[in-house]
Amino acid sequence: MGTTVDVTSASGGAPMAARSSAPLNIQIVPLKGLPFAAAAVALVVYAIASNSSWALMLVHVAGGGLWTGVDLFVGLVIGPILGGLSPPARIEFASKFMPKMVLLMPVLVMMTLAAGFQVAINLGNLYPVSANRPWLIASMVVVGIMAVIALGILEPANIAVLFEMKKAPPDVDVIERLMKRFVYTAGITGLMQVATLLIMTRVATQ
Repeated sequence: MGTTVDVTSASGGAPMAARSSAPLNIQIVPLKGLPFAAAAVALVVYAIASNSSWALMLVHVAGGGLWTGVDLFVGLVIGPILGGLSPPARIEFASKFMPKMVLLMPVLVMMTLAAGFQVAINLGNLYPVSANRPWLIASMVVVGIMAVIALGILEPANIAVLFEMKKAPPDVDVIERLMKRFVYTAGITGLMQVATLLIMTRVATQ
């Protein structure tokens, strides 16, 4: 049985523990976000199919920049804020925040990797004679690890939190443990993104 916190709401309503014991009405995949995800996928397909340098660079830079920003923001900003909230407040925040991440992170990973690989091929950076090849290989190793973390650890933890919230009653201890895993792992991948940023700027200026 999960932890309950007997905190009465400021409006004089029912205790927070009683309200948090009921399953939350949460969409695991936010339907309103599907058109945006589909548009992003369509843009990636267009960029690769047309082999447009501008479109490929736009998708790669936008995806990578957002991926880096989201990871750093979650790990370094959201994490400390969540640590100072009460368990019911954390659950309330997670119920709004986590569904959006279900769609956002896979889309950003896909944009970054798919367009980035095509850009590297077009620029000849993967050829053995290219001076940038060692840097690109190093970047691919780092980004590959980040992709595995994002899709193999962050996404399952995210979905597990949402399924736990739909239980009656949700286990607060399980939710907090999974949220910590999500936040801390996002912070780690954010720092790894900084290493990738250093490599990419080296490639762009060499």
